[in-house]
Amino acid sequence: MKNGKNCVFIDGQNLYMGTAKREYGKWRIDLERFRVYLEKKYYVEKAYYFLGCIQKENQDLYEEIQSAGFVLVFREHNTAMLGKKKGNVDSDIIFSIMKKLYKKESFNKILLVSGDGDYKQLVDFLIEEKRFGKILFPNKKFASSLYKKLGSEFFDYLDNEDVKNKISK
Repeated sequence: MKNGKNCVFIDGQNLYMGTAKREYGKWRIDLERFRVYLEKKYYVEKAYYFLGCIQKENQDLYEEIQSAGFVLVFREHNTAMLGKKKGNVDSDIIFSIMKKLYKKESFNKILLVSGDGDYKQLVDFLIEEKRFGKILFPNKKFASSLYKKLGSEFFDYLDNEDVKNKISK
């Protein structure tokens, strides 16, 4: 992964749920520090931050995400359904990654930030194609058991003390 041009895809809801909830050891990520960490540690050139839908009351959060250097991507919803749907971005992330592969875009490895098991098939495929870097789990308690068979070279935990110290507020 050291030759750069890596891309990270962040499931924003999953990251929030895995760090901001009391039952998972509540803590807050400093987005600027997190972006620098991704760049220095994993040579991430492009960082995509996926969220469910646009809500006016979260405008400050969106600006914070963008000013930290992330490309903000929202899930498309029918306006009549806003507020009734959860912000499930899994298929959007999977499609975006597969589109990059199909169009033969210039990148080295893909990283994911999520604890969601819905990405397991994608992760297996990317490993097979030698295009996978790592999956970064927001915390140990929030990581799907589907990933247990992955070698430790393919995952890490953001709540490891050394990582947490580098990226938390």
